[in-house]
Amino acid sequence: MKKFNIAVVGATGAVGEEIFNVLEDVNFPVGEVLPLASAKSAGSEIEFRGKSYKVKELTQTSFEEHEIDIAFFSAGASVSEKFAPLAAASGAVVIDNTSHFRMNADIPLVVPECNPADINAWQERGIIANPNCSTIQMVQILKPLDDVFDIERVDVATYQAASGAGKEGMEELVTQMQKFFEFKLRECEPKVFAHQLALNLIPHIDVFLDNDYTKEEMKMVNETQKILHKNIEVSATCVRVPVLRSHSEAITIHFRNSVDANKARDVLRDAPSIVVLDEPSKKEYPMPMISSDTNETYVGRIRVDNFRDNILHLWCCADQIRVGAATNAVRIAQKWIELP
Repeated sequence: MKKFNIAVVGATGAVGEEIFNVLEDVNFPVGEVLPLASAKSAGSEIEFRGKSYKVKELTQTSFEEHEIDIAFFSAGASVSEKFAPLAAASGAVVIDNTSHFRMNADIPLVVPECNPADINAWQERGIIANPNCSTIQMVQILKPLDDVFDIERVDVATYQAASGAGKEGMEELVTQMQKFFEFKLRECEPKVFAHQLALNLIPHIDVFLDNDYTKEEMKMVNETQKILHKNIEVSATCVRVPVLRSHSEAITIHFRNSVDANKARDVLRDAPSIVVLDEPSKKEYPMPMISSDTNETYVGRIRVDNFRDNILHLWCCADQIRVGAATNAVRIAQKWIELP
């Protein structure tokens, strides 16, 4: 089998580290490995398949000096804006985890379970965009249900883990909890989040826009429509919660016609990358502790609305570092290497 030379930009970050884990988990045909990061992280080492690789500084000549087939970017939008076109110009396909290219008309935005054919458009710019983490787990659920029942509108509330803000977010939550048990929480000034996250909820992720929604919330609106190729109405409320890993979502879906909960369960059981965990009488339902460190989106609490039989409510959890970033990026790469 042909092997592909891989570069990971942001190799020492949470998503970058997870990309290496997922590549190993799925036995991706990796040839050479080039871990790249900022000057601050250059010189450190990463482990992949029992071998150590020294992290190199990302520069404008990084992709001229190495023959890279696939370049994963997970180092921030400004880094992708500057360096992703250079990687693409060198002949690599770029799979970008940042928000920078997502809504560009000439760059595909892909969740392989939903719109794999869009990968074919990669040659336009040499870049494939990875959606927002919250969008990915939601559209994995919406797509199969839409195919059967025809969705008109979606209302979603997200419960997003601290790790959505990277390692710094997790560290801040852990530090705050430590300070709480030391009775010194008031001494711990929040830096990553707008307010104390420990023992709290913050209904504010990213910046507020003129329409009173946050940028994070509008990502879910716009990205869902682009991925599903359908002008579905979407309204989102995104909340940061004191959980280390895995995002949760409460989703209300309005269909054109009546919907049956048992049939919806069957549809989702047959859908790729979905695990239906829906036995409330046995206290079995998705939770972050179940979905963390997995590559699946867990769905439960599936029920028809009490007043309208065309509305379905459900609850889902997924590891946003894996499903919402690294795993989706690697799945895109798996589909890309299958292209003729």
